[in-house]
Amino acid sequence: MTVATGPCRPASYYNASIAVSLLPTPSLSGDSKADVCIIGGGVTGCSAALHLAERGYSVVLLEAGEIGYGASGRSGGQILPGLGTELDVVEKALGLERAWDIWEMSRESVRLTEQLIQRHDIPCDLTWGYVNAAIKPRHVRELHAFQEAMARRYDYHSMTFLEGDTLRERVVSDAYLAGLYDAEGGHLHPLNYTLGLARAAQQAGVVIHEHSAAIHVERGQQPTRVITPRGQVTADFVVVAANAYLGGLLPELSGRIMRAANYIVATEPLNEDQAARVLPRNDALSDTNFVLDYYRLSGDRRLIYGGEVSYDGREPRALESRMDAKIARLFPVLKGTRIDYRWGGDVAITVNRAPDFGRLGHNVFYAQGYSGHGMSLAGLAGRLLSDAIAGQAERFDVFAAMPHRRFPGGRWLRQPLLVLATNFYKLRDRL
Repeated sequence: MTVATGPCRPASYYNASIAVSLLPTPSLSGDSKADVCIIGGGVTGCSAALHLAERGYSVVLLEAGEIGYGASGRSGGQILPGLGTELDVVEKALGLERAWDIWEMSRESVRLTEQLIQRHDIPCDLTWGYVNAAIKPRHVRELHAFQEAMARRYDYHSMTFLEGDTLRERVVSDAYLAGLYDAEGGHLHPLNYTLGLARAAQQAGVVIHEHSAAIHVERGQQPTRVITPRGQVTADFVVVAANAYLGGLLPELSGRIMRAANYIVATEPLNEDQAARVLPRNDALSDTNFVLDYYRLSGDRRLIYGGEVSYDGREPRALESRMDAKIARLFPVLKGTRIDYRWGGDVAITVNRAPDFGRLGHNVFYAQGYSGHGMSLAGLAGRLLSDAIAGQAERFDVFAAMPHRRFPGGRWLRQPLLVLATNFYKLRDRL
């Protein structure tokens, strides 16, 4: 029997509705060798492992907890084109041509998600349709401008403006003035998707060790050694896909991301009438606030609702009552509906909210900092990491060219400064 030596996934609706089984994933003990060692068992790491194994590489994947322990197994489950930042930010940094390339790759990431689900028969309730909903008149103007800019500058025409009856056909709430429906967005069960990628990777020959935290990466020579509490992996290449759970493993990367906690609840299953009076078309939805709310229906018609954020490691005050009150205000029909599950987890954000891809030396690659927008993009990151290790780094380097700064304030002040900045945007959301 293998004794767990790392964290287990938290109690959540996702963990209670697992539909994918893995082959044994014993903790690492002793010495192991591989072409590639991957650190992190989320979507990025599992996708990279699968794509590398399909290329013929031998791969060992180390996960400190359990597969899907981090954001990949806890998120709102929305799969969307785009990034966690505006394309204007990318344009200013890299120019329109490269911003176009990144936008098109983000669309590709959504298509790749569907392809992986179909090819590997992953039971994760994939459903299409996404609405970005405006709460205030200035949000309506911003949505109009965004739709026009995307059509004009990126030739993107998959968004439909909604208001009045067309909006209520997709979300039955008085909270919103208008919305943009995006036919290329959708949602899924994130933990089952992540586990499905891990299962496919195992079937392709990847060796997975859960409860095997990487505590040191010996760099400066090839092969590189990744040290765990009870063993080590010697590999020609290392992929670091720990994201918000990187800790101090690679100090030069940790200053480029900040952990942010998000919180989610799942109601009891809704009956057909309730579901029809909430999200009649079973779309995913998020609002246009900086600190946004997001939600969708699960495969068994629960409302999966996320909101609130914490940057200081402490749970927001009166979190449960505030989230419950928000649901009741959005959907009076759900007043009194039981909340069956509550959980939270961390995402990694960057200063500019764009993902941070790159390499350290010639053989340590990383992808992190999806800033709450990684459910589909992380799958593409895994493919791009595989391409780069195989010597085809052109597309990976488009993302890697994005400049990133360390969070200001150093180790002790960067978190308070981020909290201060976020409080400004929270205040703006109320205006």
